[in-house]
Amino acid sequence: MKNIICKIIYRLTGKFICFGWCKNCDKWKSVNSTVKTLSTKKKKIEEQKSEKNLFTKSKGVKSTKPTTSNLSTINLLILRDTFTNKSTIGKLYVNGEEFCDTLENPYIDNERSISCIPVGEYGVRIRLPRESATREYIHLLVQDVPNRDYILFHRGNKPEHTRGCILVGQTRQQDFVGNSRLAMDLLIKEIVNLGGENINEIIKNK
Repeated sequence: MKNIICKIIYRLTGKFICFGWCKNCDKWKSVNSTVKTLSTKKKKIEEQKSEKNLFTKSKGVKSTKPTTSNLSTINLLILRDTFTNKSTIGKLYVNGEEFCDTLENPYIDNERSISCIPVGEYGVRIRLPRESATREYIHLLVQDVPNRDYILFHRGNKPEHTRGCILVGQTRQQDFVGNSRLAMDLLIKEIVNLGGENINEIIKNK
């Protein structure tokens, strides 16, 4: 009877008030403590299930982050206009707007290291410094050039600074482009501002 009274008081108040009436009181406390612990664990499991359900529902929500499929193509055009036995100089246009000057080797049958690449259409991508053993700045890689590898847009001023790559500059003289460092930095900045992907290059002779 006294044991029952202890249980009733606990159920009404949520507290153990021991009057020393029963020998089983401590044992009963232990049992109820275990029940309370199990109840807490059950509550946590239910909360975790609720969070999991919320996560599952959120998978159907579309991200607003731009993807490659909805980015506009960045169009680069090199119009070669000045040809000497040492160099090929032209203008670079970005999405139809004149951007800077370019300097390449003369065309010598697409020979590695001494010739500029053939006129045509190419893909281009941003290339990071960690991908290069020689370039400590962000530059551009021209892709899928026939019989050629590692054709880059990079800094340089004279034909001696390139082995088939495309140098950029803000001024030009015979066999020379100037302010190349600034031109390269501005070109990368412009391409990044335009999305940095889906870059298409066309090279033409004027």
